[in-house]
Amino acid sequence: MPWFPVKKVRKRMKLLLLLLLLTCAAWLTYVHLSLARQGRAMRQRPGHARDGEKSASVTDGRGVQVIPSMQRVEDSSESREEEQVPEGQDADELFPERVRKPPPLNLTHQVPTWREEYKGQVNLHVFEDWCGGAVGHLRRNLHFPLFPHTRTTVRKLAVSPRWRNYGLRIFGYIHPARDGDIQFSVASDDNSEFWLSPDESPAAAQLVAFVGKTGSEWTAPGEFTKFSSQLSKPRRLMASRRYYFELLHKQDDRGSDHVEVAWRTYLPGLKFEVIGSAHISLYTDESALKMDHVAHVPQSPASHVGGRLPTEEPSADMLRPDPRDNFFLTPRMEPSNLESVLEPCTYAPTYVLKDFPIARYQGLQFVYLSFVYPNDYTRLTHMETENKCFYRESPLYLERWVGAKGTGCSFSGGGPLTRCYPRFGFYKYMKMDKHEGEEDEEEEVQRRAFLFLNPEGEPAPPRPALRRPCGTRSPLLPTDFLDDEEEGELLDSLEPTEEAAPRSRRRPAVPAAPTEREQEPPASHAPLPSRSRGLRWASRPLPLFLGRAPQARGPAPGRNSSAVQPVTSFLSLSQVSRPQLPTEGEDEEEGEDGAPGAEAASEDSEEDAVGRAPGRWREDAIDWQRTFSVGTVDFELLRSDWNDLRCNVSGNLQLPEAEAVDVAAQYMERLNARHGGRFALLRIVNVEKRRDSARGSRFLLELELQERGGGRLRLSEFVFLRLPGAHTQGEEGESPEPPPATSTRPDGRPELCRPLRLAWRQDVAVHFIVPVKNQARWVVQFLADMASLHARTGDSRFSVVLVDFESEDMDVEHALRQARLPRYQYLRRTGNFERSAGLQAGVDAVEDPSSIVFLCDLHIHFPPSILDSIRKHCVEGTLAFAPVVMRLGCGSSPRNPHGYWEVNGFGLFGIYKSDFDRVGGMNTEEFRDQWGGEDWELLDRVLQAGLEVERLRLRNFYHHYHSKRGMWGTRSHKSTHREPA
Repeated sequence: MPWFPVKKVRKRMKLLLLLLLLTCAAWLTYVHLSLARQGRAMRQRPGHARDGEKSASVTDGRGVQVIPSMQRVEDSSESREEEQVPEGQDADELFPERVRKPPPLNLTHQVPTWREEYKGQVNLHVFEDWCGGAVGHLRRNLHFPLFPHTRTTVRKLAVSPRWRNYGLRIFGYIHPARDGDIQFSVASDDNSEFWLSPDESPAAAQLVAFVGKTGSEWTAPGEFTKFSSQLSKPRRLMASRRYYFELLHKQDDRGSDHVEVAWRTYLPGLKFEVIGSAHISLYTDESALKMDHVAHVPQSPASHVGGRLPTEEPSADMLRPDPRDNFFLTPRMEPSNLESVLEPCTYAPTYVLKDFPIARYQGLQFVYLSFVYPNDYTRLTHMETENKCFYRESPLYLERWVGAKGTGCSFSGGGPLTRCYPRFGFYKYMKMDKHEGEEDEEEEVQRRAFLFLNPEGEPAPPRPALRRPCGTRSPLLPTDFLDDEEEGELLDSLEPTEEAAPRSRRRPAVPAAPTEREQEPPASHAPLPSRSRGLRWASRPLPLFLGRAPQARGPAPGRNSSAVQPVTSFLSLSQVSRPQLPTEGEDEEEGEDGAPGAEAASEDSEEDAVGRAPGRWREDAIDWQRTFSVGTVDFELLRSDWNDLRCNVSGNLQLPEAEAVDVAAQYMERLNARHGGRFALLRIVNVEKRRDSARGSRFLLELELQERGGGRLRLSEFVFLRLPGAHTQGEEGESPEPPPATSTRPDGRPELCRPLRLAWRQDVAVHFIVPVKNQARWVVQFLADMASLHARTGDSRFSVVLVDFESEDMDVEHALRQARLPRYQYLRRTGNFERSAGLQAGVDAVEDPSSIVFLCDLHIHFPPSILDSIRKHCVEGTLAFAPVVMRLGCGSSPRNPHGYWEVNGFGLFGIYKSDFDRVGGMNTEEFRDQWGGEDWELLDRVLQAGLEVERLRLRNFYHHYHSKRGMWGTRSHKSTHREPA
């Protein structure tokens, strides 16, 4: 039996217990660490994995995740050419409920097969007619980098097209002559960037040299050391390998355009030499590819960096979110629940031209605007630095400058610069406060302002000759720019600023043909077609001075009228409207204000300033403590519902809040009386009013309601606010309704009724009719926009009808089949491009007469609410829709919208097919190989058929800027009325 050391164990019991405790502690620590490691793995974000792996996903063209997968960061993948997201809209804008994140970069890793015959030239892509001088401006181009206007090649890295407003993308391979350290340099006018990859992969390209970032930097040809950014760090290259490179260049409309890349061995004293044909080669051969084939175009960091601006505050109020933008997604109340809420009434406004003959292109004069509540901020306030027509400012007055205290202006060299200000600028809205003992200069100015008007019955004094405004380079301006009749109108329109109120334009029940004076083109900054509606510029209130103008009806008895010097025109008025106070050191014998010779003294003030001794010149003191009084000026109230063709920055007319709230309250009272208080008003989303001063006004009422025990609902209905005693007759001369009774409201105000034949359909199909020819990049963009519209709204009740005039740059039918559209039709026509014929052919292909056709252009950016807007404003037999589009300027995009509202164009037109056929369709005989005017001619016939035309500016509705050179291929020698849309 073995011996067991019991006594030793008892003696070492404490040590054994300690060893056991340490073992248990070690085991527990191990278990804890294992559990903690598993917990971290469970909490790890799905986008990252262990061991340097990164979770990737295959995305569709809009960046929407489709199939998750795992791949290592350094692994290469096949090149995937994503579909182009509409300019100004990325995936997060199409789906605003998603968390905003940077769009994924779709870089090209797998390169095409290279051939020896590629040597000696590189690929050159040209992006035409795009403003700006920075490479960042090029990246904001809608078609960059996949859809250039021109694909060609170049034999050396030195290009000078001698052109303007373009961008270049030059790419290919560089073949070093020998092994060693190479330094690169780039020179250009304006900005440029040179990117180089450490191998043949475009995805690894790095920026190594550049000229400028803002567009204001430039170099002379061959000036390789002007900026430090032009020089690259030395790069170790090998002669046995080829290296992918990319050169981006942006040129504005000034300077001598050029861009060149040079290199040198990195040794002291060696000069840069332009890289020639012996050391370059093509990336791929594009000679046999059509313009819509883009799978071969490399996408590198150069083509993505800076392409999208970081999220920041909108540059304009019109870019801020608005409830109207997504209200169409709210479920609509069933129309059957609203039929008995209001009594039915006939809708026959007085401004409808039923069978009334009008002259050609005069339909524009009978299209009126609607009022909108709340403010949709379609007014282009960020554009009013270029166009101040909203404030009724005449350029004749704005160019009239005077110096301090009535002196002249000096804008050229030779003498000191006199401080100048616009005499007839916004100072007319201000009344300067007087210091103690100071004369009331404003009253003196007002008194003298109207001395140029003659007493009744007296002949007009002779008018002065042509004169040039002081301090400007304007052409000579005639002082008799107002005739006697217009002078009287101007006098009647002069009202005090504090009491300015809109003067409603009374329109006859039956419109009359325009007079000869009305047919004259209006004076404006931009010339308008002679057939547009002519409105005399002096026919609206133009408050030139503060205070009310005294009526000039002849001298009062006993008043010495010869004590003042008469002023015969506004031009000479500015010379004597402010007293000329002598400064220190000047003679007191100078002509007093208003005396003969004062005008000449004012004109010669510039020459006097030049010849004046330096010691006698002193700068006028500035009164920093001067204050002023101002009244409330609401310029919106000065506008009318006429189409103002002279101002293209004003937005929709604003409906007063009290009126919109009153109509909504009336309707909610009737609604809850009918349904027992089931609905509560959450907010007024949109109210549109079309005014008829003789019979009443119609409203499109859009309210967000909360149903008791249910969800939120959308109420979107037309209502009519009928004037008491107004009575209308039907088309056959008999009243389809009993004569309306006198208003039963206690306050005697008009009541709401439901207008007959003015209910819009939410389920009606909309067909976009688009004629095309050789516009591959725009066809692809349009189809991508339509697919995005379908994905964003889930609306399948629309189709695209493309009428193709033998396009040679792409297979349009194949592109339609590949697009993710609910429905489409492809029509092929032969011959030259004919817009009218193409639109007519597209409408003829629509079978359902009770569907809406939307005559459309190819270069349009659509808001998600476009389908709902078209349906709301098109009513069969009653209403057509001509939305006003905003034309973007050169270099502008929906993210940075600079441009103007196309107030003259009616080419974008929605109408029921039955109404389109009834008015005769497009004029295909007269407008064959020419365009411009076919939309106005169609408008004339639509109005004469008794239809209303709704005219509204739509938010986020843009016409992209595009090059017009070479559009539509071969063109007939017939003249065109205006440029294509």
